[in-house]
Amino acid sequence: MTDRILGPTKSRRRRRFLLAPVFLIVLLALIAISSASGVLTGSPSRFESGNDPSLGLGNMIVNTAGNSDWISVTGEANYVHLTDIAASNSDDSFEPGQKQDTICPDIKGHKNPPKDDFTDIASFNEVNTTPGDPNEGDTYLYGATIRFAPNGNASENIELKQGTSGLCPGSTTLLQRTPGDKLVAIDYLGGGSAVQFHVLTWVASGPCFVANDPNPCWGANVLDLTASGFAEGGVNNSPITAANNPISSVALQAGQFAEFGVNLSGAGIIPPGTCGGFAQTIWESRSSGSSFVSSTKDITIEDHAINPCGRVEVTKVGSDGGSQAGAVFTLYEGSDTTGTVVGTCTVDATGACLPVFADLQPGTYTIDETTLPPGGNYAKDPTLPHTFTVASGETVVLTFTDPRLAGALRILKNSTKGGAVTTAGAVFSYDGQSVTDNGAGDEDSDIGQVCVSGLDLGDYLVDETSPPPGYGGASEAAQTVTVVSGTNCTDNQPGPGATATFTNPPLSDIQVNFRDGGSGETSAVISCDNATGTGSDTPATGWDTSRTVLGVEAPTVVTCTITIDP
Repeated sequence: MTDRILGPTKSRRRRRFLLAPVFLIVLLALIAISSASGVLTGSPSRFESGNDPSLGLGNMIVNTAGNSDWISVTGEANYVHLTDIAASNSDDSFEPGQKQDTICPDIKGHKNPPKDDFTDIASFNEVNTTPGDPNEGDTYLYGATIRFAPNGNASENIELKQGTSGLCPGSTTLLQRTPGDKLVAIDYLGGGSAVQFHVLTWVASGPCFVANDPNPCWGANVLDLTASGFAEGGVNNSPITAANNPISSVALQAGQFAEFGVNLSGAGIIPPGTCGGFAQTIWESRSSGSSFVSSTKDITIEDHAINPCGRVEVTKVGSDGGSQAGAVFTLYEGSDTTGTVVGTCTVDATGACLPVFADLQPGTYTIDETTLPPGGNYAKDPTLPHTFTVASGETVVLTFTDPRLAGALRILKNSTKGGAVTTAGAVFSYDGQSVTDNGAGDEDSDIGQVCVSGLDLGDYLVDETSPPPGYGGASEAAQTVTVVSGTNCTDNQPGPGATATFTNPPLSDIQVNFRDGGSGETSAVISCDNATGTGSDTPATGWDTSRTVLGVEAPTVVTCTITIDP
């Protein structure tokens, strides 16, 4: 796999300022780590982070079947590889002369001794999520450094910063030290066959490790992990070929590579079952030796978060892009919705479900949409409920799409003489929208029927705007119909509740004419009573007087009176 380089190399990080204190580590008796085969107890991946010369450990490949090593984790989500400028006068280093208990010290470009000069940094972290395991919930950190030249008795600090105090003034990257930050001081002694681990804590009050320094400072209480079984490490006691170096892919001499593993939970750095973590890691080389003072040399900044917990972000959209605001999701522990409820979130107008499910212990979870968006126009995403896993430090992003529910309404146009009207052209409205009975061009392909599909569910007010040619206006007032889910204008026709029916009377025309018999002396007045149509007295061709009545609604009795020589 290709290494995932997080952030720029050190040659591009010249503006970062980091603190690397000079630590006085009182050396105790050299005690070898007791874990078997170089694997920390409870390590989920059985990572070979220790040194067992009989097994040839202190390398990057797997020595024992079932275990893992750097060759197994490159490219994993919680793996980080950083390259560091080496053999250069511009290599980031701590500015000499600074007080070691400084919240935001300066760094300068210096050329470091080859044996204290980093070329590569790698780290990997994981959480034991095996139910019932004695180490369930424990967080493990594994680290590796490659130096420009071999250094069998190498020393280094791993500073873990929470970042809760924000950035250092004037810096866009450097996090201030915060009470509770940790520093793991590692000494690879005896040519790397014996390793010592000490842990210091940044404190706001109380005695300092450097007694004359004021608070805040690195506290005087130093935890010795050397014989605890919670930490182990080693240096390669034989050369590593380029093929067996998945970190930097170059051949290394004996003593050029060092690695370690720490059970951060067992060591009390991250208590098991909690979500405390670190946002920034600072790697610091120290000059080797057993003196009380070991000055810091090269540094590398790693912005990879070490957090045993994960988070879940839920996004909701409608299949038609409609608003999903008001939908509620519920998160459960375990593989179904019978587990303990972790919490709920509500979808806002942007589609984000808030609050985000944060501080989740690694494991299996199930999410379900327990309240649909108001309005009843959407169905639940068919993939719900959804079961998934959350890994250490992982952000799981879930997006769900609710299919839109739609229905149809029908309008029937009948004649008072029975059956459907015989002419198209009637115009109707539904909630302000207009639709015309187009006969053969309509979805129903029949005159006297109109169907509209793809409508939101609910009630619609349907009215006849104008009747078809040859018919009078319908006697029915506007009607309310209810569109229900699953209906359409093809294979699932709207039912009676979604159908409006309008009945129109067919129209007739009558005409009564008078003409003088030839004498030229007679005339007449014609009147028609009970005619509901529109009348006209325009003479018909060849007749003296005519009364025409158009659009008489049937059935109607029309009486016309002709008065001659009135």
